[in-house]
Amino acid sequence: MDPLSSIPVLVVGGAGYIGSHTCKALKKKGYLPIIYDNLQNGHRWAASHGELIVGDLMDAKHLNKTIQTYQPKAVLHFASSIDCRKSIQDPASYYQNNVVGSLILLQALQKNNLKKLVFSSTAAVYGEAQDTPLKESDPCVPVNVYGHTKRMVEQMIQDFENAYGMRSVILRYFNAAGADPEGELGEAHHPETHLIPIALNTALGRQSHLEVFGDGSALRDYIHVMDLADAHVKAVDWLLEEKESMIFNLGTGKGHTLTEVVSLVEKVSGKPVKCIFHPKNPHEPVSLVADASLAKKTLQWKPAFSDLETIISTAYQWHLKGQL
Repeated sequence: MDPLSSIPVLVVGGAGYIGSHTCKALKKKGYLPIIYDNLQNGHRWAASHGELIVGDLMDAKHLNKTIQTYQPKAVLHFASSIDCRKSIQDPASYYQNNVVGSLILLQALQKNNLKKLVFSSTAAVYGEAQDTPLKESDPCVPVNVYGHTKRMVEQMIQDFENAYGMRSVILRYFNAAGADPEGELGEAHHPETHLIPIALNTALGRQSHLEVFGDGSALRDYIHVMDLADAHVKAVDWLLEEKESMIFNLGTGKGHTLTEVVSLVEKVSGKPVKCIFHPKNPHEPVSLVADASLAKKTLQWKPAFSDLETIISTAYQWHLKGQL
């Protein structure tokens, strides 16, 4: 499709891990991603599938000017602080970045009569699961500050819908992992806090060991970043078709323990992963596994890359390139 005829969409945080993969998928679909990112956690090299505007959500004037200049038809909101443990240690920065930043974005959308929003939420809004797999209708009782901030933003979005007619798709995804199978994009957090890249860095000798909180039996549902990207594109399609607001879980419905993940990292890399064990963190749920049947049925979404070996193999190929 001719880029001049593409539909502009604003991707806030589009230079980050999931945002950059989503921009690639959006561009392939014929959308024109306008990437708004302060590059604090994102990377200029990751913003290769859209037009990059370096800006901060706290800069309402610059944000409004960007919206008025590009006239996007929808907005995808990825920008947030995401480390659960750090959120407990520094709640002020999490409420400022995740909640206040989101409020400024919502106010900009309201001011510019932009009513279609896809929000990057998280399974952390559920807290400690009473039953698994988790359904969208299950209670939301977060057990850490990160989860609280995401739940607060979900509520703000719903309040803006009730008051101003905004429509949204809220995507609660579980453990994002993996890398672009074409090798162009991948996970590059500094410092890294996610299990699979830390385990791979340990296997590759880039760090001495993996810190484990608990006995390694906690269950997590790992979803490939390309499958997440596909769901975001489908969510934009959904909103542009003038359909109703929805909340969707994104996961595979299958949980894997840390021990399983480490064993498969060792198999894929051919290297050992040294683990050092610590007491369980009370702010981290024992089990987070998704019931994603609603997204599959409603969005016609079908994960294509999310078996654990594919996730780890694509991540391993990315990490081998040494772009961290």
